[in-house]
Amino acid sequence: METYRGPDGWEILGDPSRRAIVECLARRPRAVGELAEELPISRPAVSQHLRVLKDAGLVDDEAAGTRRVYRLNPAGVSALRDQLDMFWQRTLRGFEEIVENEEQA
Repeated sequence: METYRGPDGWEILGDPSRRAIVECLARRPRAVGELAEELPISRPAVSQHLRVLKDAGLVDDEAAGTRRVYRLNPAGVSALRDQLDMFWQRTLRGFEEIVENEEQA
């Protein structure tokens, strides 16, 4: 029986609001209120999206006085980059095989 692991980072980033949050956090860490000021979604919606991003390991948070400051989780983002690099390497190998097969024909 296969264990359900939940949505992966790519599926989670399929949501435009979550991508926008990640883009903002890529520039610098921010609190929920700061993110809500920059995005066309409500503060509660930002909080919900941050919870999903955090559960997926893409975002971390820490207490800063009475608020929480969110930042990208380097390990989570690195895992996505590693997957993208793997896809790219497979694609390049596929192109190389096609060229080699055409040269042999």
